Amino acid sequence: MSAPAADTLLPVNATLAVALTVLLLAGTAVAAVFRLSPDGSYRRAREVVTAGVRAALQLAAVSLVIGYAVHRTAALLGFLFLMFAVAARTAGRRVTPNRTWWWAALPIAVPVVPVVAALVLSGLLTVPGIAVVPVTGILIGGALTATVLAGRRALDEATGRFGEVEAALSLGFSERDAHLEVVRGAASDALLPALDQTRTVGLVTLPGAFVGMLLAGASPVLAGTVQVFVLVALLAVEALSVALTVELVARRRLHRDQEPKRPSPHPWRRLRTRR
Repeated sequence: MSAPAADTLLPVNATLAVALTVLLLAGTAVAAVFRLSPDGSYRRAREVVTAGVRAALQLAAVSLVIGYAVHRTAALLGFLFLMFAVAARTAGRRVTPNRTWWWAALPIAVPVVPVVAALVLSGLLTVPGIAVVPVTGILIGGALTATVLAGRRALDEATGRFGEVEAALSLGFSERDAHLEVVRGAASDALLPALDQTRTVGLVTLPGAFVGMLLAGASPVLAGTVQVFVLVALLAVEALSVALTVELVARRRLHRDQEPKRPSPHPWRRLRTRR
């Protein structure tokens, strides 16, 4: 079997297919043996298999679509909207199973759309063009992750510490402010992955944009510059995603059906209102 070319990261051959299969089965086995599901079932093991197979099929299809879309503005915009729609649906369903899930589209669209638009208007990205796809995909993916982590943590806190929310309401806090006091600290942890990735870049990991540009023949300085830009843009996007998600939870736009209902005002508050 021939050795991989010097300018490729991995050879696309039967050995790679076997390695992928073994790794997927290993991840599935670990999830099954240790029952890495909230309810102790084998659900996470099934999800590992499904995620791996879907990734292979989707990337194969996307490779063909991108080759067509990058030269046609309408097709490119349609593909970018599809990326956003899938991200919004995925984030919303991860955060809550009820009909309020669609609010998760807001923390993804609001940070990403202005950043991508500014890059296009400034000439750093061109439409149509190949670069707009990975850059937009990276930003949408970061917003997706931040929204899911912030939303789940915030709703967990709002449910588990509802007594504190009720106490704040009894002290005269508005419903929004009472929830903010409880959920904001926990939801802010959603920024930790992006912060750690930025702090350790080059020391622990070499991210995809950097490696991809090196393999494409770019100089290390140019590759490093682009990677720093991507990481800083991700920090900005994810920070706004977390802030918007916290606001949506505090205003009860995003919620879970099993959350306690908002308590009625205490008698002394009703009395004070009448006076």
